[in-house]
Amino acid sequence: MTTTPSRATVQRINPATWNAPFRFDHAQLRPAPSRLLTVAGQASVDADGNVMHEGDMSAQISLALHNVEEILTTAGMTLADVHMLTIYSTDVPATLASYAALTERLEAAEATPPAALVGVTALAVPGLAVEITAQAGR
Repeated sequence: MTTTPSRATVQRINPATWNAPFRFDHAQLRPAPSRLLTVAGQASVDADGNVMHEGDMSAQISLALHNVEEILTTAGMTLADVHMLTIYSTDVPATLASYAALTERLEAAEATPPAALVGVTALAVPGLAVEITAQAGR
């Protein structure tokens, strides 16, 4: 049986507070997990790999995160188990303007994983504007 690490065992390290509205910690110190999950880039695609919501950044972020959450659930984990989140975007200002699609879900899960938002010139499939990778552990 796998147990969720107690929130008390996660030491959140934040030398500044500007990051709080973005729902990420500058760093986290956790006990070593017994299971480590590495999630490949998830994007706004359906079960057949078709691009969804072209031109709608908020909907693309939401579906990409939904796809991450499906993988976490399959592995018996939640967003609270994520210890690193990387968001790749072809339009960083549009991603920041639509960031609530991400932060609302993180807040609901009481998750503040360290994160990085990386601007890229293109993603693997035309029409995609955002891709999310994650590292999680229990």
